Amino acid sequence: MEKLRSRADIIALSRNGDEKEDSDQVTWRSCDLYSMADAEKGLDGADIAVYLVHSMMPSAKLTQGSFEDMDVILADNFAQAAKKVGVKQIVYLSGIIPEDQPGLSRHLKSRLEVEKILGAYGVPVTTIRAGLIVGPRGSSFPILKKLVKRLPFMVLPQWTKTKTQPIALPDVIGSLDQSIGEESLKGRSIDVGGPDVMTYDEMMKKVAGVIGRKPIMVNVPFLTIDLSKLWVRLVTGAPKEMVYPLIESLIHPMVAQSQNKVDGISEGKTPFEEAAEWALKEEEKQPREKLNRPNLPAMQDDVRSVQRIPLPQGHSADWIGKYYVKWLEKVLNPWVKTTVDETHCCHIGVIFNDIPLLEFTYSAERSTKDRALYYISGGRLTNKEKNVRGRLEFRKIPGKDEAVVAIHDYMPSLPWFLYKYTQAKAHLIVMALFRRHLEKWGTHEPSFQVHE
Repeated sequence: MEKLRSRADIIALSRNGDEKEDSDQVTWRSCDLYSMADAEKGLDGADIAVYLVHSMMPSAKLTQGSFEDMDVILADNFAQAAKKVGVKQIVYLSGIIPEDQPGLSRHLKSRLEVEKILGAYGVPVTTIRAGLIVGPRGSSFPILKKLVKRLPFMVLPQWTKTKTQPIALPDVIGSLDQSIGEESLKGRSIDVGGPDVMTYDEMMKKVAGVIGRKPIMVNVPFLTIDLSKLWVRLVTGAPKEMVYPLIESLIHPMVAQSQNKVDGISEGKTPFEEAAEWALKEEEKQPREKLNRPNLPAMQDDVRSVQRIPLPQGHSADWIGKYYVKWLEKVLNPWVKTTVDETHCCHIGVIFNDIPLLEFTYSAERSTKDRALYYISGGRLTNKEKNVRGRLEFRKIPGKDEAVVAIHDYMPSLPWFLYKYTQAKAHLIVMALFRRHLEKWGTHEPSFQVHE
């Protein structure tokens, strides 16, 4: 942000933007990127958008779903909003994608999927792909530092022999800065890395030297990735939502590839040891409580659930939303009944009571062929006083015969403990049944029809 101030007015987006003070050339806006309407308001007036978002950090709300599926919604909202408000370029910070590597990790698959989604609506995307970023905050380097600092005796699994090309945070910022507004880089993916290519165990030894420690290191080739995830989480105290995907990615070499390099942008200048010294000094300047518990909001009592499903060929997300409520009536008979009126609004209830359990109001003005939006507008299972933004959506994933079904900001009426182990579990079971039904689509025809 500091680099851009000299040549641009900045709109900074945060979930708590209203709590931050504006300064010279920086305007803060509150924005929930799970909401397309929020994304449109947040990006309004922007010419260039920098995307630094991922969802691997734990949430303060009850969340059902994988980080990959949540990242789909975040990226899709951002990309569509950027197109609508006239953004001319998206600059995206991603990870190096190794070529000729079978079975990419979940994290790298997700980063690549996000890159494709961001470019799916016609806004040119410049992707800066980095390996391990050396800085005081973030994910990988602080975890590596904690391992070296806390363990007098270190076992080194096979993945610590994987080569990587770490890059200092200031060098990454420089690469992002040089990409912004650069016409020749639109539509390109650029690998960046520092001057040192090394293995993870070599990095650990260098970090140990920087902090003045000499831990005993022993190679243990039989320690699996799954055991490594548990070990790293236990030692560092980092949340599993972040540790597990990162450790899974360490089997892949993360070295900048020559065909993806751009002179003046790809080459970080800061040696690893110098970058590590700088990161550790910067860490000491920051309040300890801020480092130990970064950006964790107070616990919330609303719900987010995101599930990926197959989308039958030739059908839209809007169609699948209407089909879903009809399928519910069929599969849950005789105990559950659903009614759908001519405006596609839906009531879900039980046969022995006329008061619905849930009501969904179809939003024709916010729905498209590729996205069906229903507001959770009432029912016995909804807290009507608090349920201001509750919604259910069905969204096609660009370029794939898949969709995500998502519940956002839903406020249940049941006591939290009871909801968590009854209604929330029931929703996952229903979604699993619906997914299985769609997977078998090619082997049978549905016994009822839903018109587009």
